[in-house]
Amino acid sequence: MQGENGVAVDARRLAEAATCTGVVKIYWTATGEVHALKGIDAAFPGGAITAVVGPSGSGKSSLLRILACIDRPTAGQVSVGSMEVSSLGPRRRRRVRRRHVGYVFQRPSDNLVSYLTAREHLELSARLRGFDLGSEGDRLLETLGLTGRARHKPHQLSGGEQQRLAFAAAVVGHPELVVADEPTAELDSESGRVLMETVRALRDQGVAFVISTHDPTAVKMADRTLYLRHGALEAEAHFDRALSVIDQAGRIQLPPKALTVFPDRRAVITIEENEVRITPP
Repeated sequence: MQGENGVAVDARRLAEAATCTGVVKIYWTATGEVHALKGIDAAFPGGAITAVVGPSGSGKSSLLRILACIDRPTAGQVSVGSMEVSSLGPRRRRRVRRRHVGYVFQRPSDNLVSYLTAREHLELSARLRGFDLGSEGDRLLETLGLTGRARHKPHQLSGGEQQRLAFAAAVVGHPELVVADEPTAELDSESGRVLMETVRALRDQGVAFVISTHDPTAVKMADRTLYLRHGALEAEAHFDRALSVIDQAGRIQLPPKALTVFPDRRAVITIEENEVRITPP
């Protein structure tokens, strides 16, 4: 099957809002190379909220910027919907980002234009995506509890209302993916909870979200969670079950507590029927 720009995409991926295969990101600095991502394999389902968590420096922001088509990976493949985007240049990535990806910044005010009303923000997003807003604007404002704020400008909205408006603008035109970087970090706990409730309401309408977060409430309300550590995908949790991730090279990242069992960083691997045992030498 051919995606946008004539790039062939495996039809099995179309159920996913985005996929990453062997994604590596290296930054070059004055002191040398920084390996921000080390071979990430992940799929982001449509109509689901995926939380990406990990300590500072784990690679969360790098992964989100790549998914949002802001940056290119150093190596590996990335698809958004039916489009393979990792090989695209800046102009084509910008076109994909405008039409197919919504992005929400951490600071609510960074997502909004100071002189536009809430309704005008949705109209602007629709024009940029070549979409006829019609009655969807009113429906979105109602879904996010902003009907009475349609004529209000950002300075007249609370931080939580500003962020809800940012999400409303991000989903106008039905993009394949909405990426949000720590969207509850600037909000109090109750505003953060209300925001995540509205995100879940948008998810139920078929929108896919990828959210980086340190907020336990946001993680709890996500459908699945990806745990990053030192640029690698350590584990994936779904329905309260955590699974370690094996990459294409057969590598598995042990959790920090397990590393204490292997002080010499060497292990004996025993393969038995339907079971692999990793034990100290």
